[in-house]
Amino acid sequence: MPHFTHDGVAIAFLDEGRGEPIVLVHGFASNKEVNWVNPGWVRALNTAGRRAIALDNRGHGASAKLYDPAAYRSSIMAEDVRALLDHLDLPRADVMGYSMGARIAVFLALAHPQRVRSVVSGGLGLRLVEEGGGFRTVQAEKIAEALEARTASEVSDSTALQFRAFAEQTRSDLRALAACMRGARQPLSRTDVARLAMPLLVAVGGKDAIAGSATELAALVPGAQALIIPERDHMLAVGDRVFKTGVLDFLDKRSGSAVDP
Repeated sequence: MPHFTHDGVAIAFLDEGRGEPIVLVHGFASNKEVNWVNPGWVRALNTAGRRAIALDNRGHGASAKLYDPAAYRSSIMAEDVRALLDHLDLPRADVMGYSMGARIAVFLALAHPQRVRSVVSGGLGLRLVEEGGGFRTVQAEKIAEALEARTASEVSDSTALQFRAFAEQTRSDLRALAACMRGARQPLSRTDVARLAMPLLVAVGGKDAIAGSATELAALVPGAQALIIPERDHMLAVGDRVFKTGVLDFLDKRSGSAVDP
């Protein structure tokens, strides 16, 4: 599996297919295989004639594990993605993130707009601009404590238990994830988001209780689009056919846009 090093941190990634590149940024406690390979995203993008590039975020998958929450700030994780573009000599790419990965994608687009052709914010709507970027501080700390518990049987909070179970399912480093949960939840302001100048698609499951409204976030960004994935919650939306079809259509229209340099 290929790796590169950014700021002393080893980052694992995959790079498959040919055509216009799209970088895929997975969500919390997931990894590139769980978010993008197993649900068929890499195959669908390759079949559509696109080059799919996916990294394991720091603290996740085959990338280096860090235990200081300060190492997981969204701006720092966005620079990992920028460094991947540099490593692959890619001046520009589409970027799609899911949940935490969507927040990282938006941070990247704001910091380096010349590197990002378009953004897909999957599994993250209006909570992008609200406290904690998806979780209230108290809830986030419950999740972090659940990840640090000796066993899942010690966890009483139902939401925290779901995250603990998912982290165990993905064979994650629980201590690294606890640090990430405490460090990677910086929200953006509505003014920040309104500065996005590239095409934006906000895709959220119709039963997603975590992401916040896709339509309300899209309304903050001139020209942005919202996609509601019917009957899907936060966990199930990522592999949905409606999601894939909507993203491929968005990318096709973005590619043919007269305003795209």
